[in-house]
Amino acid sequence: MNNNILKKSWNEKYSIVKKQIENMKSIKSVATAFNTNIDAIYKVNGRSLEQLVKQYNVSLDGVENSTLKDVATPSDIIKGIVKCFSRGIAEEWIIEDIEIYNWLDKNIGYERLQMGGQGGIIANALALLRIQKVIAHTNSLPEIQAKQFLDLDNLLSFDENGELKKASSISRNNDLPLIHWIIEFDKGDEFTIDGKNYKCPKSNRFIATYDPMNMNLVMDENFISYVNNNPIDFLILSGFNPLLESNNGLGLIGNAVDVLKKWKKTNEGMIIHLEVASTQDKVIRKAIVDKLIPLSHSIGLNERETIDVLEVMGEETLAKEIENETSACNLYKAIMHIMKKINPSRIQLHMFGLYLTIQQKDFKYTPEMNLKGMISASVVSSSKALNGELSEFSHTQKALGYEVSDIGLNELINLSNMLNKPELLENGVCEIDGYMVSAIPTILIDKPKTLVGMGDTISSVSLLGGW
Repeated sequence: MNNNILKKSWNEKYSIVKKQIENMKSIKSVATAFNTNIDAIYKVNGRSLEQLVKQYNVSLDGVENSTLKDVATPSDIIKGIVKCFSRGIAEEWIIEDIEIYNWLDKNIGYERLQMGGQGGIIANALALLRIQKVIAHTNSLPEIQAKQFLDLDNLLSFDENGELKKASSISRNNDLPLIHWIIEFDKGDEFTIDGKNYKCPKSNRFIATYDPMNMNLVMDENFISYVNNNPIDFLILSGFNPLLESNNGLGLIGNAVDVLKKWKKTNEGMIIHLEVASTQDKVIRKAIVDKLIPLSHSIGLNERETIDVLEVMGEETLAKEIENETSACNLYKAIMHIMKKINPSRIQLHMFGLYLTIQQKDFKYTPEMNLKGMISASVVSSSKALNGELSEFSHTQKALGYEVSDIGLNELINLSNMLNKPELLENGVCEIDGYMVSAIPTILIDKPKTLVGMGDTISSVSLLGGW
Protein backbone atom coordinates (compact mmCIF):
# COMPACT_ATOMS: atom_id res chain seq x y z
CA MET A 1 0.00 0.00 0.00
CA ASN A 2 1.58 3.30 -1.07
CA ASN A 3 1.70 6.37 1.14
CA ASN A 4 -1.08 8.26 -0.64
CA ILE A 5 -3.51 5.38 -0.16
CA LEU A 6 -2.40 5.00 3.46
CA LYS A 7 -2.89 8.68 4.12
CA LYS A 8 -6.34 8.64 2.57
CA SER A 9 -7.27 5.62 4.68
CA TRP A 10 -6.14 7.30 7.91
CA ASN A 11 -7.88 10.55 7.00
CA GLU A 12 -11.10 8.58 6.56
CA LYS A 13 -10.69 7.04 10.02
CA TYR A 14 -10.97 10.55 11.46
CA SER A 15 -14.61 10.73 10.32
CA ILE A 16 -15.60 9.10 13.65
CA VAL A 17 -14.68 12.15 15.71
CA LYS A 18 -18.06 13.92 15.76
CA LYS A 19 -19.78 10.75 16.95
CA GLN A 20 -17.14 10.08 19.59
CA ILE A 21 -17.37 13.59 20.99
CA GLU A 22 -21.15 13.25 21.07
CA ASN A 23 -20.75 9.99 23.02
CA MET A 24 -18.72 11.75 25.72
CA LYS A 25 -21.99 13.23 27.01
CA SER A 26 -22.79 9.80 28.43
CA ILE A 27 -19.90 9.99 30.94
CA LYS A 28 -21.44 10.97 34.25
CA SER A 29 -18.55 12.24 36.34
CA VAL A 30 -14.85 13.09 36.17
CA ALA A 31 -12.66 14.52 38.92
CA THR A 32 -9.37 16.33 38.18
CA ALA A 33 -6.64 16.80 40.80
CA PHE A 34 -4.46 18.33 42.10
CA ASN A 35 -2.90 21.34 40.37
CA THR A 36 -4.88 24.32 39.17
CA ASN A 37 -3.21 27.71 38.68
CA ILE A 38 -3.02 30.72 36.37
CA ASP A 39 -0.68 30.78 33.38
CA ALA A 40 0.81 34.09 32.28
CA ILE A 41 1.62 33.70 28.58
CA TYR A 42 4.51 35.56 26.95
CA LYS A 43 5.78 34.91 23.41
CA VAL A 44 9.52 35.52 23.04
CA ASN A 45 11.26 36.00 19.68
CA GLY A 46 14.90 35.89 18.68
CA ARG A 47 15.38 39.64 18.83
CA SER A 48 13.89 40.09 22.30
CA LEU A 49 15.84 37.08 23.55
CA GLU A 50 19.12 38.54 22.29
CA GLN A 51 18.35 41.75 24.18
CA LEU A 52 17.76 39.82 27.41
CA VAL A 53 20.97 37.82 26.89
CA LYS A 54 22.99 41.04 26.50
CA GLN A 55 21.24 42.85 29.33
CA TYR A 56 21.95 40.07 31.84
CA ASN A 57 25.38 39.04 30.50
CA VAL A 58 24.39 35.43 29.80
CA SER A 59 27.32 33.58 28.19
CA LEU A 60 27.33 30.67 25.76
CA ASP A 61 29.18 28.57 28.35
CA GLY A 62 26.52 29.41 30.93
CA VAL A 63 23.83 28.08 28.62
CA GLU A 64 25.39 25.00 27.03
CA ASN A 65 26.73 23.68 30.34
CA SER A 66 23.62 24.52 32.34
CA THR A 67 22.28 21.72 34.53
CA LEU A 68 19.97 23.94 36.52
CA LYS A 69 16.63 22.60 37.75
CA ASP A 70 15.56 25.62 39.80
CA VAL A 71 15.99 29.38 39.62
CA ALA A 72 18.18 31.46 41.94
CA THR A 73 18.74 34.65 39.88
CA PRO A 74 17.04 36.48 36.99
CA SER A 75 19.84 35.34 34.67
CA ASP A 76 18.82 31.72 35.38
CA ILE A 77 15.47 32.51 33.78
CA ILE A 78 17.28 33.74 30.66
CA LYS A 79 19.44 30.58 30.61
CA GLY A 80 16.31 28.43 30.79
CA ILE A 81 14.65 30.25 27.88
CA VAL A 82 17.83 30.05 25.78
CA LYS A 83 18.29 26.34 26.52
CA CYS A 84 14.71 25.43 25.55
CA PHE A 85 14.60 27.83 22.55
CA SER A 86 17.87 26.52 21.09
CA ARG A 87 16.89 22.86 21.45
CA GLY A 88 13.16 23.17 20.78
CA ILE A 89 12.39 21.47 24.10
CA ALA A 90 9.98 22.11 26.97
CA GLU A 91 11.16 22.34 30.57
CA GLU A 92 9.70 23.64 33.82
CA TRP A 93 12.04 25.22 36.38
CA ILE A 94 11.06 26.01 39.95
CA ILE A 95 11.23 29.45 41.60
CA GLU A 96 11.39 29.46 45.41
CA ASP A 97 12.26 33.15 45.91
CA ILE A 98 9.36 35.58 45.62
CA GLU A 99 11.81 38.28 44.43
CA ILE A 100 12.37 36.29 41.19
CA TYR A 101 8.59 36.09 40.79
CA ASN A 102 8.41 39.89 41.23
CA TRP A 103 11.24 40.35 38.69
CA LEU A 104 9.30 38.30 36.12
CA ASP A 105 6.19 40.38 36.73
CA LYS A 106 8.08 43.65 36.28
CA ASN A 107 10.57 42.78 33.50
CA ILE A 108 8.91 40.07 31.42
CA GLY A 109 5.22 40.59 32.04
CA TYR A 110 2.63 38.70 30.03
CA GLU A 111 0.35 39.05 27.02
CA ARG A 112 -2.63 37.20 28.48
CA LEU A 113 -3.75 35.01 31.35
CA GLN A 114 -5.26 31.57 30.95
CA MET A 115 -6.01 28.44 32.92
CA GLY A 116 -2.90 26.60 34.06
CA GLY A 117 -2.04 23.35 35.78
CA GLN A 118 -2.90 19.95 34.39
CA GLY A 119 -5.93 19.63 36.66
CA GLY A 120 -7.44 22.98 35.61
CA ILE A 121 -6.67 22.60 31.90
CA ILE A 122 -8.14 19.10 31.77
CA ALA A 123 -11.23 20.20 33.73
CA ASN A 124 -11.95 22.98 31.21
CA ALA A 125 -11.46 20.70 28.20
CA LEU A 126 -13.60 17.84 29.50
CA ALA A 127 -16.41 20.13 30.66
CA LEU A 128 -16.42 21.78 27.22
CA LEU A 129 -16.76 18.30 25.69
CA ARG A 130 -19.99 18.03 27.71
CA ILE A 131 -19.22 15.37 30.27
CA GLN A 132 -22.13 15.58 32.70
CA LYS A 133 -20.16 16.62 35.79
CA VAL A 134 -16.51 17.71 36.07
CA ILE A 135 -15.25 18.40 39.60
CA ALA A 136 -12.00 20.37 39.71
CA HIS A 137 -9.68 20.38 42.70
CA THR A 138 -8.55 23.91 43.63
CA ASN A 139 -6.32 24.72 46.57
CA SER A 140 -6.64 28.42 45.66
CA LEU A 141 -9.73 29.94 44.06
CA PRO A 142 -9.80 33.75 44.20
CA GLU A 143 -11.83 35.56 41.55
CA ILE A 144 -8.85 35.89 39.14
CA GLN A 145 -8.47 32.08 39.21
CA ALA A 146 -12.22 31.45 38.92
CA LYS A 147 -12.28 33.57 35.75
CA GLN A 148 -9.95 31.05 34.10
CA PHE A 149 -12.62 28.36 34.43
CA LEU A 150 -15.06 28.26 31.53
CA ASP A 151 -18.54 29.57 32.30
CA LEU A 152 -20.17 26.14 32.23
CA ASP A 153 -22.79 24.68 34.55
CA ASN A 154 -21.17 21.21 34.48
CA LEU A 155 -17.78 22.53 35.68
CA LEU A 156 -17.72 22.59 39.48
CA SER A 157 -15.52 23.25 42.49
CA PHE A 158 -15.89 24.16 46.17
CA ASP A 159 -16.51 27.60 47.68
CA GLU A 160 -15.18 28.88 51.02
CA ASN A 161 -18.04 27.07 52.84
CA GLY A 162 -17.25 23.73 51.21
CA GLU A 163 -20.30 23.84 48.93
CA LEU A 164 -20.06 22.44 45.40
CA LYS A 165 -20.79 25.27 42.96
CA LYS A 166 -20.15 26.38 39.41
CA ALA A 167 -16.38 26.97 39.43
CA SER A 168 -16.39 30.22 37.45
CA SER A 169 -18.78 31.85 39.94
CA ILE A 170 -16.70 31.18 43.07
CA SER A 171 -14.58 33.89 44.69
CA ARG A 172 -12.50 32.77 47.69
CA ASN A 173 -11.01 36.21 48.16
CA ASN A 174 -8.58 35.27 50.93
CA ASP A 175 -6.80 32.79 48.64
CA LEU A 176 -3.43 33.57 47.03
CA PRO A 177 -3.36 33.75 43.19
CA LEU A 178 -0.93 31.16 41.80
CA ILE A 179 0.66 32.48 38.60
CA HIS A 180 3.10 30.57 36.36
CA TRP A 181 5.06 32.12 33.48
CA ILE A 182 4.78 30.27 30.16
CA ILE A 183 7.39 31.65 27.77
CA GLU A 184 6.67 30.36 24.26
CA PHE A 185 8.80 30.43 21.09
CA ASP A 186 8.37 29.43 17.45
CA LYS A 187 10.09 26.93 15.20
CA GLY A 188 12.49 28.60 12.76
CA ASP A 189 13.09 31.69 14.88
CA GLU A 190 16.77 32.57 15.44
CA PHE A 191 19.05 34.36 17.88
CA THR A 192 22.80 34.82 18.35
CA ILE A 193 24.85 34.52 21.54
CA ASP A 194 28.64 35.03 21.70
CA GLY A 195 28.74 34.99 17.91
CA LYS A 196 26.99 31.60 17.64
CA ASN A 197 23.64 31.47 15.86
CA TYR A 198 20.84 29.23 17.08
CA LYS A 199 17.74 28.30 15.06
CA CYS A 200 14.79 26.93 17.01
CA PRO A 201 14.06 23.37 15.72
CA LYS A 202 10.55 23.05 17.20
CA SER A 203 7.90 25.36 18.65
CA ASN A 204 7.82 24.85 22.41
CA ARG A 205 7.91 26.67 25.77
CA PHE A 206 9.88 27.32 28.94
CA ILE A 207 7.92 27.40 32.21
CA ALA A 208 9.03 29.31 35.30
CA THR A 209 6.94 28.34 38.33
CA TYR A 210 6.46 30.13 41.64
CA ASP A 211 3.64 28.30 43.37
CA PRO A 212 3.98 27.64 47.11
CA MET A 213 0.60 25.89 47.44
CA ASN A 214 1.07 23.40 44.63
CA MET A 215 4.74 22.99 45.58
CA ASN A 216 3.44 21.91 48.99
CA LEU A 217 0.67 19.78 47.46
CA VAL A 218 -2.01 21.48 49.54
CA MET A 219 -5.13 19.32 49.19
CA ASP A 220 -8.68 20.62 49.61
CA GLU A 221 -10.46 18.53 52.23
CA ASN A 222 -13.84 19.23 50.60
CA PHE A 223 -12.63 17.67 47.35
CA ILE A 224 -11.14 14.67 49.19
CA SER A 225 -14.40 14.07 51.03
CA TYR A 226 -16.49 14.41 47.87
CA VAL A 227 -14.50 11.75 45.99
CA ASN A 228 -14.74 9.47 49.04
CA ASN A 229 -18.52 9.77 49.17
CA ASN A 230 -19.71 10.10 45.57
CA PRO A 231 -19.39 7.91 42.46
CA ILE A 232 -16.66 9.05 40.06
CA ASP A 233 -16.11 7.43 36.66
CA PHE A 234 -12.62 8.83 35.99
CA LEU A 235 -10.00 10.52 38.15
CA ILE A 236 -7.34 12.43 36.21
CA LEU A 237 -4.39 12.85 38.53
CA SER A 238 -1.41 15.22 38.21
CA GLY A 239 0.43 17.98 40.04
CA PHE A 240 3.38 16.11 41.59
CA ASN A 241 5.98 17.60 39.24
CA PRO A 242 6.61 20.81 41.29
CA LEU A 243 7.53 18.86 44.42
CA LEU A 244 11.08 18.95 45.76
CA GLU A 245 12.92 16.48 47.98
CA SER A 246 14.29 19.47 49.91
CA ASN A 247 10.75 20.64 50.63
CA ASN A 248 9.36 17.40 52.12
CA GLY A 249 8.32 16.18 48.69
CA LEU A 250 8.50 12.52 49.68
CA GLY A 251 6.27 13.13 52.67
CA LEU A 252 3.77 14.99 50.50
CA ILE A 253 3.66 12.09 48.03
CA GLY A 254 3.12 9.77 51.00
CA ASN A 255 0.10 11.88 52.01
CA ALA A 256 -1.28 11.63 48.48
CA VAL A 257 -0.76 7.86 48.45
CA ASP A 258 -2.90 7.54 51.59
CA VAL A 259 -5.66 9.64 50.00
CA LEU A 260 -5.47 7.72 46.74
CA LYS A 261 -5.69 4.33 48.44
CA LYS A 262 -8.86 5.39 50.25
CA TRP A 263 -10.37 6.74 47.03
CA LYS A 264 -9.71 3.41 45.34
CA LYS A 265 -11.54 1.55 48.12
CA THR A 266 -14.59 3.81 48.11
CA ASN A 267 -14.77 4.14 44.31
CA GLU A 268 -13.86 0.67 43.06
CA GLY A 269 -15.12 1.25 39.50
CA MET A 270 -13.18 4.50 39.06
CA ILE A 271 -10.43 4.56 36.40
CA ILE A 272 -7.39 6.51 37.63
CA HIS A 273 -5.14 8.15 35.05
CA LEU A 274 -1.83 9.72 36.13
CA GLU A 275 -0.30 12.41 33.94
CA VAL A 276 3.39 12.01 34.81
CA ALA A 277 4.52 15.50 33.66
CA SER A 278 8.06 16.87 33.49
CA THR A 279 9.58 16.41 36.96
CA GLN A 280 13.03 17.94 37.48
CA ASP A 281 13.74 16.53 40.94
CA LYS A 282 14.95 12.95 40.36
CA VAL A 283 14.10 11.76 43.88
CA ILE A 284 10.51 12.96 43.42
CA ARG A 285 10.40 11.47 39.94
CA LYS A 286 11.44 8.09 41.31
CA ALA A 287 8.78 8.30 44.02
CA ILE A 288 6.16 8.99 41.33
CA VAL A 289 7.32 5.88 39.47
CA ASP A 290 7.56 3.68 42.59
CA LYS A 291 4.54 4.85 44.57
CA LEU A 292 1.98 6.56 42.32
CA ILE A 293 2.15 4.65 39.03
CA PRO A 294 1.34 1.33 40.78
CA LEU A 295 -1.86 2.91 42.17
CA SER A 296 -2.94 4.17 38.73
CA HIS A 297 -4.69 2.24 35.97
CA SER A 298 -3.33 4.46 33.20
CA ILE A 299 -0.39 6.82 32.76
CA GLY A 300 0.39 9.52 30.18
CA LEU A 301 3.87 10.43 28.92
CA ASN A 302 5.53 12.50 26.22
CA GLU A 303 8.99 11.87 24.75
CA ARG A 304 10.90 13.77 27.45
CA GLU A 305 8.92 12.25 30.30
CA THR A 306 9.55 8.76 28.92
CA ILE A 307 13.30 9.40 29.01
CA ASP A 308 12.98 10.80 32.54
CA VAL A 309 11.12 7.71 33.78
CA LEU A 310 13.73 5.40 32.26
CA GLU A 311 16.53 7.31 34.00
CA VAL A 312 15.07 6.76 37.47
CA MET A 313 14.34 3.12 36.65
CA GLY A 314 18.08 2.63 36.12
CA GLU A 315 17.72 2.30 32.34
CA GLU A 316 20.19 5.04 31.40
CA THR A 317 21.38 3.25 28.23
CA LEU A 318 17.88 3.03 26.77
CA ALA A 319 17.17 6.61 27.88
CA LYS A 320 20.31 7.81 26.06
CA GLU A 321 19.34 5.84 22.96
CA ILE A 322 16.01 7.68 22.80
CA GLU A 323 17.64 11.04 23.51
CA ASN A 324 19.97 10.45 20.55
CA GLU A 325 17.13 9.33 18.28
CA THR A 326 13.62 10.24 19.42
CA SER A 327 11.72 7.93 17.08
CA ALA A 328 8.54 5.91 17.43
CA CYS A 329 10.59 2.71 17.25
CA ASN A 330 12.83 3.67 20.17
CA LEU A 331 9.94 5.06 22.19
CA TYR A 332 7.96 1.86 21.63
CA LYS A 333 10.86 -0.11 23.14
CA ALA A 334 10.84 2.24 26.11
CA ILE A 335 7.09 2.13 26.69
CA MET A 336 7.01 -1.66 26.40
CA HIS A 337 9.92 -1.89 28.86
CA ILE A 338 8.08 0.35 31.34
CA MET A 339 4.88 -1.68 30.84
CA LYS A 340 6.62 -4.99 31.57
CA LYS A 341 8.59 -3.69 34.56
CA ILE A 342 5.92 -1.57 36.32
CA ASN A 343 2.81 -3.32 34.95
CA PRO A 344 0.15 -0.57 34.77
CA SER A 345 -3.03 -1.41 32.84
CA ARG A 346 -2.34 1.22 30.19
CA ILE A 347 0.44 3.58 29.04
CA GLN A 348 -0.32 6.35 26.56
CA LEU A 349 2.52 8.12 24.75
CA HIS A 350 2.02 11.37 22.88
CA MET A 351 5.00 12.16 20.69
CA PHE A 352 5.42 14.60 17.82
CA GLY A 353 3.19 13.31 15.00
CA LEU A 354 2.15 10.02 16.61
CA TYR A 355 0.21 8.69 19.60
CA LEU A 356 0.98 5.21 20.89
CA THR A 357 -0.77 3.17 23.58
CA ILE A 358 0.15 -0.18 25.11
CA GLN A 359 -2.42 -1.79 27.37
CA GLN A 360 -3.23 -5.02 29.16
CA LYS A 361 -5.64 -7.30 27.30
CA ASP A 362 -8.09 -7.31 30.22
CA PHE A 363 -8.27 -3.50 30.59
CA LYS A 364 -11.97 -2.62 30.30
CA TYR A 365 -11.19 0.14 27.83
CA THR A 366 -10.64 -1.88 24.63
CA PRO A 367 -7.85 -1.07 22.13
CA GLU A 368 -10.51 -0.19 19.54
CA MET A 369 -12.05 2.28 21.98
CA ASN A 370 -8.57 3.61 22.71
CA LEU A 371 -7.93 4.10 18.98
CA LYS A 372 -11.11 6.17 18.67
CA GLY A 373 -10.10 8.15 21.75
CA MET A 374 -6.65 8.94 20.34
CA ILE A 375 -8.16 10.04 17.02
CA SER A 376 -10.57 12.30 18.90
CA ALA A 377 -7.69 13.65 20.99
CA SER A 378 -5.70 14.45 17.84
CA VAL A 379 -8.53 16.62 16.53
CA VAL A 380 -9.25 18.33 19.86
CA SER A 381 -5.59 19.05 20.66
CA SER A 382 -4.74 20.25 17.14
CA SER A 383 -7.85 22.44 17.27
CA LYS A 384 -6.45 23.95 20.47
CA ALA A 385 -3.11 24.57 18.72
CA LEU A 386 -4.90 26.08 15.72
CA ASN A 387 -7.30 28.27 17.68
CA GLY A 388 -5.07 29.14 20.64
CA GLU A 389 -7.66 28.13 23.22
CA LEU A 390 -10.76 26.00 23.66
CA SER A 391 -13.43 28.30 25.02
CA GLU A 392 -16.45 27.26 22.92
CA PHE A 393 -17.68 23.83 21.88
CA SER A 394 -17.17 24.68 18.19
CA HIS A 395 -13.45 25.19 18.86
CA THR A 396 -13.01 21.50 19.75
CA GLN A 397 -13.42 20.34 16.14
CA LYS A 398 -11.81 23.22 14.28
CA ALA A 399 -9.04 20.97 12.90
CA LEU A 400 -11.44 18.26 11.70
CA GLY A 401 -10.75 17.72 8.00
CA TYR A 402 -7.04 18.52 8.25
CA GLU A 403 -4.89 15.71 6.93
CA VAL A 404 -2.78 13.48 9.14
CA SER A 405 0.88 14.46 9.12
CA ASP A 406 3.49 12.84 6.89
CA ILE A 407 5.79 12.86 9.92
CA GLY A 408 3.36 10.73 11.91
CA LEU A 409 2.58 8.44 8.99
CA ASN A 410 6.28 7.77 8.41
CA GLU A 411 6.80 7.05 12.12
CA LEU A 412 3.92 4.57 12.01
CA ILE A 413 5.33 2.90 8.89
CA ASN A 414 8.72 2.48 10.58
CA LEU A 415 7.14 1.11 13.76
CA SER A 416 4.93 -1.32 11.84
CA ASN A 417 7.94 -2.56 9.86
CA MET A 418 10.08 -2.99 12.97
CA LEU A 419 7.36 -5.01 14.69
CA ASN A 420 6.42 -6.87 11.49
CA LYS A 421 2.79 -5.96 12.15
CA PRO A 422 1.16 -4.62 8.94
CA GLU A 423 -2.20 -4.51 10.73
CA LEU A 424 -0.84 -1.76 13.01
CA LEU A 425 -0.17 0.41 9.97
CA GLU A 426 -3.46 -0.36 8.27
CA ASN A 427 -5.86 -0.54 11.21
CA GLY A 428 -3.98 1.01 14.13
CA VAL A 429 -4.20 -2.04 16.42
CA CYS A 430 -2.11 -5.18 16.93
CA GLU A 431 -1.17 -7.68 19.65
CA ILE A 432 2.42 -8.16 20.83
CA ASP A 433 3.70 -10.37 23.67
CA GLY A 434 0.20 -10.59 25.14
CA TYR A 435 -0.29 -6.79 25.13
CA MET A 436 -2.52 -4.71 22.88
CA VAL A 437 -0.81 -1.92 20.96
CA SER A 438 -2.63 0.92 19.22
CA ALA A 439 -1.14 3.86 17.33
CA ILE A 440 -2.25 6.68 15.06
CA PRO A 441 -0.61 9.36 12.92
CA THR A 442 -1.82 12.72 14.20
CA ILE A 443 -2.76 16.06 12.76
CA LEU A 444 0.04 18.63 13.19
CA ILE A 445 -0.46 22.40 13.08
CA ASP A 446 2.51 24.06 11.40
CA LYS A 447 2.43 27.29 13.41
CA PRO A 448 0.52 26.59 16.63
CA LYS A 449 -0.91 29.55 18.53
CA THR A 450 -0.24 27.72 21.79
CA LEU A 451 1.33 24.52 23.07
CA VAL A 452 0.28 24.95 26.70
CA GLY A 453 -1.81 22.05 27.93
CA MET A 454 -1.46 20.03 24.74
CA GLY A 455 -0.23 16.87 26.46
CA ASP A 456 -2.90 17.12 29.16
CA THR A 457 -5.63 17.51 26.54
CA ILE A 458 -4.25 14.61 24.49
CA SER A 459 -4.06 12.22 27.43
CA SER A 460 -7.46 12.97 28.90
CA VAL A 461 -9.37 12.95 25.60
CA SER A 462 -7.51 9.82 24.45
CA LEU A 463 -8.82 8.03 27.54
CA LEU A 464 -12.38 9.37 27.55
CA GLY A 465 -12.96 10.08 23.86
CA GLY A 466 -13.40 6.44 22.88
CA TRP A 467 -16.19 5.78 25.34
